[in-house]
Amino acid sequence: MNTIQFRLESGVARLTLNRPDKLNSFTSQMHAEIREVLAELANSREARVLLLTGAGRAFCAGQDLADRAVAPGGAPVDLGDSIEKNYRPLVLALRNLPMPVIAAVNGVAAGAGANIALACDVVIAARSANFIQAFSKIGLIPDSGGTWLLPRLVGNARALGLALFGDKLSAAQAESWGLIWRCVDDDQLESVAGEMARQLAAGPTRGFARTKQAIYGSWSAALEQQLDLERDFQRELGNSDDYREGVAAFLEKRAPRFTGR
Repeated sequence: MNTIQFRLESGVARLTLNRPDKLNSFTSQMHAEIREVLAELANSREARVLLLTGAGRAFCAGQDLADRAVAPGGAPVDLGDSIEKNYRPLVLALRNLPMPVIAAVNGVAAGAGANIALACDVVIAARSANFIQAFSKIGLIPDSGGTWLLPRLVGNARALGLALFGDKLSAAQAESWGLIWRCVDDDQLESVAGEMARQLAAGPTRGFARTKQAIYGSWSAALEQQLDLERDFQRELGNSDDYREGVAAFLEKRAPRFTGR
């Protein structure tokens, strides 16, 4: 891996975007390396949570406009092709990963970098971090799921304001708007994100996966459909080892020892 770092320890998979000199902006090679890792994680029996962050002073500045896949010699390109090949599968892979995904935003998250972070299940950000829908600065629309995510997270008025003006949104403001889960002091980001990851890695992974699926699916389901889905998932999870362990631990007044099965 040349553009990312990856390690798996005690159930916590940590993926670090690693082009700090370019503010971890995306290239075709980075997309390919991330796809490889996410495909392996989707079938992993060891990984129980994914922590996504960036090296250096940025989380991700979006697309590297100097990457030849985007601007070969300055000639006109099909940006839709880049979306189809790279960003669409990345967003869907993060959403469909059968484990919680935490984004630890350590600095600027701009353009596609902002929306990739928001596509994760839980977002925690350093106080100095900011989120920028930079697309309007180059005549584009928010991609990487931005036009779908933003209005659902903060409503149409704020979504349009962020998209049209492309202003910086501080981590503290993002937290107050409900765009992200938590804003923490810069020197606490690593420890808090790590503790969150360890907590989720020790939890009922299969139940977490179904929770993701149920909550995300509810946005396009009628109440009756969602009640049916809850019934079916509870029936499935009620036969799991983790449910039996959770009940036993509750009755015995001890901490549960979940296995993710």
